[in-house]
Amino acid sequence: MASGAGRFGLPRNDENEDSTKNKLEEMTLSIKSAKARPAELEGEIDVQLDTSRGDVTLHFRPVEGAVSASVFVGGAGGGVKGPADEVYIRLSSALETEAVASIRVEYREAGEFEECVLDTLAACSFLKGIGAEKIILVGHSFGGAVVIKAAALADTVVAVGSLSSQRFGTSEIDKLNKPLLLIHGSSDDILDKAASEDIFSRANEPKDIVIIEGAGHGLSENAEDVFVLLKTFIQKHAADGIN
Repeated sequence: MASGAGRFGLPRNDENEDSTKNKLEEMTLSIKSAKARPAELEGEIDVQLDTSRGDVTLHFRPVEGAVSASVFVGGAGGGVKGPADEVYIRLSSALETEAVASIRVEYREAGEFEECVLDTLAACSFLKGIGAEKIILVGHSFGGAVVIKAAALADTVVAVGSLSSQRFGTSEIDKLNKPLLLIHGSSDDILDKAASEDIFSRANEPKDIVIIEGAGHGLSENAEDVFVLLKTFIQKHAADGIN
């Protein structure tokens, strides 16, 4: 299997905290190789990236001939199934018929912001190495900020979906300049919807925000609405510019 080998870096500390701006330390991750093994879910392959910072596991659903892909990441506790009744698994399966491959990223160090951004970039590098030209990132909670940061650093990323996002990690949202979809529940008692509203106010166009009335942090109350919103968003940006 092609490794999609690459080397990339980002500041150690997110610049949301002014006290860290003068103490930024460059972090890098290099992909040495990729190994495939059977996955639990039919239609998926588990890919283990051997990197300079440890092994990154990608739950990969390949699609023959696909040049577009989606990458899904979880919250601070990790997890690869997604909120809204395991929406990442449901989307991966549904997008296969739309010629969109997908990866669900298993963090090496869940909750460590910079490391999780590097894991997300590793997934993008792997996809680029096997022919992906357009990547849409989707993240939940902590992961909502992870994908915003990663999208600004990866040229193959064309759009970003952020669910129930935190503010930390989004200070440079004004540099994103890529389509952004924010989804948040009005009854989120873990991260108030004000977080997504603040991110939206600072982001450049094109951008959209959907506040789902009555939904909590996991968005399970309106799981089908979340599925449809994300599927439509991913399909649109996966297809843009493709004849």
